[in-house]
Amino acid sequence: MPDLRTTAFLKPGIDTLTYAGVWDDMQASGAQLRVMRIVDAGGVERTPRETADFDGAETSDGYFGWNITNIAAKAALLRKITTLDNVRLINNCRVTGYAPPTAAGPGPAIITLSDGQKFAAALVLAADGRNSTLRDLAGIRFNRWSYDQDALVFAVSHETAHNNISTEIHRSGGPLTLVPMPDHQGKACSSVVWMVPHARAMQLEAMEDAALASELTRETMNLFGPVEIITPRAVWPMVAQIAHRLTAPRLALIAETAHVVPPIGAQGLNMSLHDIETLAKQIDLAKLENKDIGSDALLHHWERRQLPKTIGRVGGIDLLNRAAIAEPKFLRDLRYTGLCAINHIGPLRRLAIKAGIGK
Repeated sequence: MPDLRTTAFLKPGIDTLTYAGVWDDMQASGAQLRVMRIVDAGGVERTPRETADFDGAETSDGYFGWNITNIAAKAALLRKITTLDNVRLINNCRVTGYAPPTAAGPGPAIITLSDGQKFAAALVLAADGRNSTLRDLAGIRFNRWSYDQDALVFAVSHETAHNNISTEIHRSGGPLTLVPMPDHQGKACSSVVWMVPHARAMQLEAMEDAALASELTRETMNLFGPVEIITPRAVWPMVAQIAHRLTAPRLALIAETAHVVPPIGAQGLNMSLHDIETLAKQIDLAKLENKDIGSDALLHHWERRQLPKTIGRVGGIDLLNRAAIAEPKFLRDLRYTGLCAINHIGPLRRLAIKAGIGK
């Protein structure tokens, strides 16, 4: 089976990738996300009791984003890197040492790699993931919490066209999301992110494809017709994480080194692209003003702006996930009431759309 796992890129992230000169290459393998649909099925019966369609036509851009295969996104980035004279790609190495400048002067940070190479840098970007070595070497602490919840990830084909609608279904245990993909072998296709309690995830992972397809058809209330599993599946434990600080001398934390969130509303990678965008703009401004791009003043200014936004978004996604996990009926009814309010009250609806695309 081909690897068709995908990532949804929202409009602000697309703008970043367009500026970087890689979006046109990526876009060719994707499907547009025109509508974000939230379905509450948390009543006594397994049936939709509120459906909220947030239409991209309500935004200035006319759409929310694009869903792109991970293989295509990575290939486009690597192709772009080969065209850059000022980039050197080093494979099969990891960082083993970070030495900040001494207090005696404004020198560079020294980075040591596992093959013994050393590099002096005016600014080091720590983007080595949730278990970051650079973050640990810089002595930056972080908080991490788990949800006893896993995400089952795979792709399906289905009889009913998705019409470029991303559908997120809420009952209990976590959201079940189907995100549009290009047609596969002449049939409509979607990527699935199914968040469930850990024990349930183990049951689903152990199923044969036909049994898993039948279970998914039931859980989606036949909204897509019978589905067929078309890729291998992966299971990811759900955690959230946030660093206490985003900077150290000559070093800035970005992406999952700084923050980890459950995959709700396609926020994770798009938060990472926002980190890159804001820091890149500050670096460009420093260069224009002939300032040190890795100075303490510059990094602290970026951290003062970025850390509150990061804390707010991680906290907001944490609350959304806990609401989606809710088992007691009164909590599911409260979630239903909230969705109804957002769907039918204009200012709340506009605020939800703005938050959903990460603006």
